[in-house]
Amino acid sequence: MSNNQFKRGELYSFITGVASTAIARRLQKNFKQHGIDITIEQWSVLYHLWKNDGLSQQELCNATFRDKPSITRLVDNLEKLHLVKRVASKEDRRINLIYLTDVALPLRDQTMEMANQTLNEALGGVTPDEIEFCKTILQRVYDNLQ
Repeated sequence: MSNNQFKRGELYSFITGVASTAIARRLQKNFKQHGIDITIEQWSVLYHLWKNDGLSQQELCNATFRDKPSITRLVDNLEKLHLVKRVASKEDRRINLIYLTDVALPLRDQTMEMANQTLNEALGGVTPDEIEFCKTILQRVYDNLQ
């Protein structure tokens, strides 16, 4: 028997991340209002580099759940904005390591504050227990598909 307690359309909307999309759109709007000219996709790459600078493009693919062509395009555009630079690995010159530039560093605090404000707004009225429950369920859905 199916464990599906949603109507098909509701389930599809849930799985495709309607809430996630709404949060991303709001954060993008907040960036734009503050004169920050990067996309949410670019910000997700910067976010992972702020946590661990010098990741390979493959590591960025894994961290952001994107394919190689998408990461290549994102890194290309971030290079054009002078926010990252590619450096060939000393161990394997076929591998590019991606490093933040000095231009990207000041964006960290400003964009992280906006992200926190956006998330707080999105989670208004949601209890910590409800958040933990949602995280548990979504992790189980993810694990089921691995």
